[in-house]
Amino acid sequence: MVVVRSKAHNKNIIMQNEKTVSVLNDLLNITNDRIQGFSKVEDKVWDTYSPVKGDYDQMVAQSQVMKSELINLITERGGEPDNTGSTAGAIHRGWIDVKNSFSGDKTGATLGNVVFGEEAAIDAYQDALDSGDLCPESSRVVSDQLHHLKSSYSKFNNLNELKN
Repeated sequence: MVVVRSKAHNKNIIMQNEKTVSVLNDLLNITNDRIQGFSKVEDKVWDTYSPVKGDYDQMVAQSQVMKSELINLITERGGEPDNTGSTAGAIHRGWIDVKNSFSGDKTGATLGNVVFGEEAAIDAYQDALDSGDLCPESSRVVSDQLHHLKSSYSKFNNLNELKN
């Protein structure tokens, strides 16, 4: 049996790939923002919250895995990975620097910033899934990554609530 596909069908596949790649690149930017934001967490945070240092290290390692998965999905679909961060992420990191320079409780402020960043990432991942612009394989990977984000958010949000 020979399957004949029309030019319109092929064009639809290309357009869907472009949408998928665009959404995946947005998520890659957010993942890069997370990784860059994690580098801002000062070691003194772990003097106060040493029990979560392992969770934090796992979150950082998981972010690197997520980044690799997103890059693979993008390249498999013929896209070029945009391996930068977002403008919003850069502004947020700048704000963290300013805020921490005036804050008496850098540890608490840092923990709050981790929670804020995770909330933003969760929202972006959920929006990506809700957009309908992801192919089935990409949806599965993004859904798995969202599960990891929610898990780390839960751990750090509980700590944030304890410090208040």
